[in-house]
Amino acid sequence: MRTRLRLVTLEDAATLAALVRENWDFLAPFEPERAPEYFTAQGQREVLARLLAEHAAGRVVPCVIEHEGAVVGRLTVSGIVRGPLQSGDVGYFVAQAVNGRGVATAAVAELLRTAFAEAPAGLGLHRLQAGTLLSNSASQAVLQRNGFERIGVARRYLRINGSWQDHVLYQRTV
Repeated sequence: MRTRLRLVTLEDAATLAALVRENWDFLAPFEPERAPEYFTAQGQREVLARLLAEHAAGRVVPCVIEHEGAVVGRLTVSGIVRGPLQSGDVGYFVAQAVNGRGVATAAVAELLRTAFAEAPAGLGLHRLQAGTLLSNSASQAVLQRNGFERIGVARRYLRINGSWQDHVLYQRTV
């Protein structure tokens, strides 16, 4: 099994649009509501352009997850804060076809190798945080297998699938 991360490019837009369209029934319970444009190549191109602009400013690291040569998901470190905090938030999804096969676990493990490494090879972060819905035991297992510790429950943390949802928060430090 070969899973790797790479920085997104605008050329990934059509592939990601197809991926979210084909997997929306599987992903919708864990995602914010999305406008119809989100599921088009042009909509994904706009999302990726915003992410890449934030990446250029040092605030986001948007990656695709490749497994056996195919794009099967996305992983993003967002909300990167420098200075004394040196922290970021991790979010990811994988296609239903590879769910439960260790792909997300491997992608998060690869992220950790670069997130905590010093520049120029890494991000030089001290802390990563991730949140999951209370019922998302699969994503919680991905984080736990990668050494994240549960730090608590954030009430009404994110608007997911049309309503404010509680999330379990996890963190991992160097």
